[in-house]
Amino acid sequence: MPRHIPPAGAFALTSAPCRLTESRQQGFSLVELMVGMALGLLVIAAASMAMLASRSLSLTVSDASHLQQQASYALRIIGLQLRQAGGLYLNLNLPAGAGASVSAALAPAAFETTAPASGSARGYAPQTDALRGSHNSLVTGYRRYKEPVFAQPGLAAQARNCLGGPVDASADQRLESYFRLRGHVLRCGGNDTAASPQPLVDNVAAFELRYLRMQAAGMAQPQLQYVNAQQAGRDWSEVVAVEVCLVLFGSRPTSLPAGSGYTGCDGEWVAVADLPGPRKQRMHRVFRNLFQLRSQGSL
Repeated sequence: MPRHIPPAGAFALTSAPCRLTESRQQGFSLVELMVGMALGLLVIAAASMAMLASRSLSLTVSDASHLQQQASYALRIIGLQLRQAGGLYLNLNLPAGAGASVSAALAPAAFETTAPASGSARGYAPQTDALRGSHNSLVTGYRRYKEPVFAQPGLAAQARNCLGGPVDASADQRLESYFRLRGHVLRCGGNDTAASPQPLVDNVAAFELRYLRMQAAGMAQPQLQYVNAQQAGRDWSEVVAVEVCLVLFGSRPTSLPAGSGYTGCDGEWVAVADLPGPRKQRMHRVFRNLFQLRSQGSL
């Protein structure tokens, strides 16, 4: 039989059997699996430690910022009252019987040195009401008076004590502000709240005061000296400035290094580890400010 030859360019198909090869799959060995799990746990542990450190740092920064805000607010309120302590009233009223042609600018002016009490209304005497205090409490006072206000038809008092009082209808002749530490809360009171002072800031470990006295009588040059409340109480009119020291502590325990502490208001070192329960292992910060009394020395 003649042999069939395929034409040029054509493919020849063969009927040779096709053999399928089986591929063998291999998994991880027990050693490789244990090494992988160990590496994964190390990565998770490192990430957890980084997260905890970041959270602790964030809480510490937040605590420090909160203490700074608390101290700034307290010192601003105390300073506002101290700078006005002893303030008098400049009487610009025209003399009785003055004609309409007399100008108020040409009328004699005088400071009222006293304002007598009337009934239950508080009077004002700068020699005794301007400033009083102790080692950890303070009382300030200055003249309260009413003046014309554009926003309302009648007279109104613009000055306020540490709590924003008293009300306009009050007949008090002086503004009073009390600052006292009760427990760990610094409280302030005034004309309307003298019997029930309100919280000003909390977490206060110490509120201490020093008084700067200026003695000039019989001396060639005035002498300035820091004195305590007992020494200043001989003549409060000689006190020209008050140093306020506040020690505030954080609201949550934190991990502090061994030997942590601070220098207190009295200059003594205080170890945080030796503090009582509510303050132990908490951040402590000391704030100081010196406030000059504008009106002292003018009487």
